[in-house]
Amino acid sequence: MGQVTPLRRAQPASLDPMMKLVASDMHSVNSVILERMQSEVPLIPELAGHLIAGGGKRMRPMLTLACARLLEYQGTRHHKLSAAVEFIHTATLLHDDVVDGSNTRRGRRTANLIWGNPASVLVGDFLFGRAFELMVEDGSLRVLRILSHASSVIAEGEVNQLTAQRQITTSEARYLEIIGAKTAALFAAACRIAAVVAERDEQVEEALDAYGRNLGIAFQLVDDAIDYVSDGATMGKDAGDDFRDGKVTLPVILAHARGSDADRKFWREAMEGRRTSDEDLAHAMRLLAETNAIADTQARARHYGQLAIDSLSGLGTGTARAALVEAVEFAVARAY
Repeated sequence: MGQVTPLRRAQPASLDPMMKLVASDMHSVNSVILERMQSEVPLIPELAGHLIAGGGKRMRPMLTLACARLLEYQGTRHHKLSAAVEFIHTATLLHDDVVDGSNTRRGRRTANLIWGNPASVLVGDFLFGRAFELMVEDGSLRVLRILSHASSVIAEGEVNQLTAQRQITTSEARYLEIIGAKTAALFAAACRIAAVVAERDEQVEEALDAYGRNLGIAFQLVDDAIDYVSDGATMGKDAGDDFRDGKVTLPVILAHARGSDADRKFWREAMEGRRTSDEDLAHAMRLLAETNAIADTQARARHYGQLAIDSLSGLGTGTARAALVEAVEFAVARAY
């Protein structure tokens, strides 16, 4: 076993080390993305480019590249596969915004607001198709199996979330099942495929899968906490979007479980869409604070973040390992 790095630091965590680590590789990935989002149908690159150029950090493809660096992979196969990962992610965002009826993402108007729901869904389908073309070009059935399975798991997670929406009785176990599918599955797959292209054994695959999966869970837990404590400038969406949409996230599950009868009645009415005013949101935030629901959600995120870091034990040292550790710390630190 290698040294376990503790999840605490004196300086603010940043994605900069990982961005610097993979900068040259990311340039190649961006070239693939730009080339493969083109189409003779002008609406496709126009709509896809709106989201792809919309200020996202490209965290998932960067994880593929950083994990390949950790394993000292010297080839270029991971460039097209990282682009495939980003296309899968972008396609799911396009579909999610239609399902959620979202108006903003990363501080900009959503594609569905500008071009309409049908165009957003169909361009999402196009990007899924491009992702699978890139996987097939790579030629590895194992890579294809990992990323295609992740794609189906993400869709299952989204459907599971849809059927849990406005259901205040949603359990913590089901919530974790949902975010494990809709968010963590692609993080896990993005990291795992680096071990395949680097021709490492199953044990290394599993370690990187665990790193990505736990990072993804921590990432989503923080997102769900931030929804109640942030603003549009920080998150690219308005505080309380999940509250108004009736999304039963962990902060709500904890506050509901710990509240009085009157509190539980409020949460039930809120999640059913009967309490959506600014005053109701302010009351919800008070209840979350009184029950330590936000603080405990952040603590869970730190727990999963530590599991992610521990998964790298024995997988080398140096700048790549340090960058992957700091990526976890950055994901968790967004809540503060």
